[in-house]
Amino acid sequence: MSKAPPSAAVPASYEAALEELEQLVGRLESGQMPLEQLLSGYQRGAELLKFCRDRLEAVEGQIKLVDEGAFKPWTQE
Repeated sequence: MSKAPPSAAVPASYEAALEELEQLVGRLESGQMPLEQLLSGYQRGAELLKFCRDRLEAVEGQIKLVDEGAFKPWTQE
């Protein structure tokens, strides 16, 4: 019987988290996951979703910093 990865397993990257999340959602939606694994699968999915959202927010923050002054758009006169 396979189990969901432990909650402490931090994905190596945004892409790795997204791939794991997509696979997990596929297993959950297939209806083939044993009942006792559904809750742990859902919890892992929530952790992965939070990880992805946090990474996206961090990148958005960096983009805002760039847009607010580090780089000005080049204009041709």
